[in-house]
Amino acid sequence: MTFRYLPMTEQDKKEMMEAIGISSTEELFKDIPEEVRLKRSLEIEEALPEPELVKYMSQLAAKNMNTKDYTSFLGAGVYDHYTPSIVNHVLLRSEFYTAYTPYQPEISQGELQAIFEFQTMICELTGMDVANSSMYDGGTALAEAALLSAAQTKRTKIIVSKSVHPESRSVLATYAYGQNFEVVEVDTENGVTDLEELKQVVDDSTACVIIQYPNFFGQIEPLKEIEQIVHQEKGMFVVSSNPLSLGVLTPPGKLGADIVVGDAQVFGIPQGFGGPHCGYFAVTKKLMRKVPGRLVGQTVDENGKRGFVLTLQAREQHIRRDKATSNICSNQALNALAASVVMTALGKQGVKEIAMQNVQKAHYAKKTLAEKGINVPFEGPFFNEFVVQFNRPIKEVNKKLLDHGIIGGYDLGKTYPELENHMLIAVTELRTKEEIDQLATVLEGL
Repeated sequence: MTFRYLPMTEQDKKEMMEAIGISSTEELFKDIPEEVRLKRSLEIEEALPEPELVKYMSQLAAKNMNTKDYTSFLGAGVYDHYTPSIVNHVLLRSEFYTAYTPYQPEISQGELQAIFEFQTMICELTGMDVANSSMYDGGTALAEAALLSAAQTKRTKIIVSKSVHPESRSVLATYAYGQNFEVVEVDTENGVTDLEELKQVVDDSTACVIIQYPNFFGQIEPLKEIEQIVHQEKGMFVVSSNPLSLGVLTPPGKLGADIVVGDAQVFGIPQGFGGPHCGYFAVTKKLMRKVPGRLVGQTVDENGKRGFVLTLQAREQHIRRDKATSNICSNQALNALAASVVMTALGKQGVKEIAMQNVQKAHYAKKTLAEKGINVPFEGPFFNEFVVQFNRPIKEVNKKLLDHGIIGGYDLGKTYPELENHMLIAVTELRTKEEIDQLATVLEGL
């Protein structure tokens, strides 16, 4: 038997054709004109027996470079972080990984409670009043924040710093095009938003200003100063933030943010070739009824026992389409659960400790590279990423690093032409002193 699963028998096939009144499979396609039909076999390789197929696919997979065999200093939005072993033990319970959405609260209490805890912990990290039950990823969460701001202010000008993730800005541009919003990008100065240029473009037509914290270059933006510029013209202040960094940084909610969005990939979600992720979306209380997606609320049943229900569902599946604030029709509940398990397992002190390790190890790496004569162009505080400059293409540098078992940083020249030969290096808590020293030694040799 070379089949993984039991195939359809000839008798099965015959009975099905008799039931629908045909004598051959070809009759199923009789409505397709002869001239557009393919008259030959598909150009695909012959099927292999299962043992040979498994061996072949394993050989292909072995060609991939991974963070188990290689030391990774690549970040730029997807990071190599510690994931407690308990995460998969919870995620792989069938009641979680087979669940789609908790439409029936009476039999979905576990799922609903997990989402409720996710919302609660995101609020604690961001300093905001309300968080929804997750979104697709950080990029779509950011774009939805712009839409909410435009609807709330009745304005159409979206201002975004160029220090915001390039992919998030691309998603924003796509959303804005369909809504006829104007997107204005503000340049950077020394790795952070140029405040003088920001002051010039913010006016009474500004719906919101979008800032990343820490930004794409790893630098810490001066949120308090930016908040004053934004609110002076009664625009909304949107902050995209790495939630792990909030273990040590002042939460955006305490610095005047109206909406805080971001990606929870840093909490227990594998890098997985770039996805899937889990976006979060948190707001002040006055915006609670405008949040895209849905929220889980806590209540009591007729016997006074605590229970959980979906509430304030502003998505089009639950209310009239013309009343919906978003077309986000689902969420990333399983990934949100992973983030919840990690945050719960680590606790407040654990999240703070891991965030501190990111800060300390990244600063050690920056100092070590600078001592080796490598140019570090940006000054100022940063979290776990920083920019270095070389006198040759980053593609060449990364190829050399791979020869030494190291996955190098992100080539900034791909998305910032003015930063050609600049690399964005990420240093997480998983990197050891020996690995950082090896990186410095190899780069010094270049």
